[in-house]
Amino acid sequence: MEIEFQQHIKNKFPYLLDETVLLAVSGGVDSVVLLHLCCQMKMKVVVAHCNFHLREEESDGDQLFVEQLAANLKVPCYVAHFNTEEYASANKVSIQIAARELRYKWFDELLQERKLNKLLVAHHLDDSMETFLINFSRGTGLEGLLGIPEQSNKLVRPLLPFTREQIANYALEHKIEWREDRTNAQTKYLRNKIRKLVLPIFKEINPQLGDSFKDMITHLQDSFELSQDAANMFYKKAVKEEGGVVIIDLNLLMEVNNPRAYLFHWLQPYGFTAWNDIVHLLTAQSGKVIYAKEYVLLKDRSCLFLRKREFDVEENRSYFLSENEVLHSPLTISTECVSALELIGNNTTIYVDKDQLIFPLEIRKVRTGDCFFPLGMKGSKKVSKFFKDEKYSQFEKEDTWLLCSQDKIVWIIGSRMDERFKVKNTTINILKIQIKQ
Repeated sequence: MEIEFQQHIKNKFPYLLDETVLLAVSGGVDSVVLLHLCCQMKMKVVVAHCNFHLREEESDGDQLFVEQLAANLKVPCYVAHFNTEEYASANKVSIQIAARELRYKWFDELLQERKLNKLLVAHHLDDSMETFLINFSRGTGLEGLLGIPEQSNKLVRPLLPFTREQIANYALEHKIEWREDRTNAQTKYLRNKIRKLVLPIFKEINPQLGDSFKDMITHLQDSFELSQDAANMFYKKAVKEEGGVVIIDLNLLMEVNNPRAYLFHWLQPYGFTAWNDIVHLLTAQSGKVIYAKEYVLLKDRSCLFLRKREFDVEENRSYFLSENEVLHSPLTISTECVSALELIGNNTTIYVDKDQLIFPLEIRKVRTGDCFFPLGMKGSKKVSKFFKDEKYSQFEKEDTWLLCSQDKIVWIIGSRMDERFKVKNTTINILKIQIKQ
């Protein structure tokens, strides 16, 4: 195994030989063997160990073992202590999720502090097979069937080609000691249940399961890359991005054989999971919205609109602009007295009769029943009707602010101003009101 490991590093990760890397060592056989193999290759490593304080004296024993091992091998060792149960309770997550979040957050901090580029972990082929079966049992897309990647960003898994049996045999052959976690023998967790009860049956059916699995992963990876290429090519045709909003043309999308597959490829990175609801958007009425944690997807006529969710603006809050003041939130808006010779208006600038205004001016969102007198028209119009006539999308409606003088709308900001405040021949004082993007 030692020769195979060295060849694997030289072929796949030659850069690891030229830099210092952080190596996560729990004390179990996998991470201990990985540390020994790296030291055999004269790699420069820094050991990181997490004490989650979940097994009383055993957790402290693991820590002492790793510290002594690092000292014997003459490599630096860093230890972090976590109150894992308290974290899990406070964040309403399982112990396993809590431990994962805590250790990887600390690993990231340690990488930055030590100015290191790579973190090595001891996941192996059996771990990848377990991940495959877990995702398969839960129902997943093609990407979820690819097992564990050998590298993702700063994380490198150099033991992935090797089985648990190979690693254990190497440790026994070289008389390498390790710590045994008694919880690994329990089957209350799904991964342990698959490890202890399911995988042995597959290995009994097919003694060459590891090789078969690696071949299958290669085929699946090829299929996944083909589907990614197809999705990326069609993305350029059916999707455009404007001002932070992703716009999907449903007319073009409905021309392909499997629009659901394209939507999955495009939307999955944004955290969406309600795929049945998303597919129903294709035929739903305008205004239907689906939320992910940080993004929102809107059906509006023949398009889907995707953008980040707004959490910082209070919808019912008002902002006030005094005379000769520049307001910077929720948007930058200023006022300035000018002469009649400067009158050039556009979507970002209006000129009004200052004497018709009552300060401070109010900036707020649209409310039910709002009406105004659109410039150039006789009579009033509901703002909601104006939005409909101008074909505002739901996102555009939500993003629109009103500039008001007491209970009168002066300007639908960025669009139409009110007839009642326009500059007339009798106007004495002209006020320029301008927004900056």
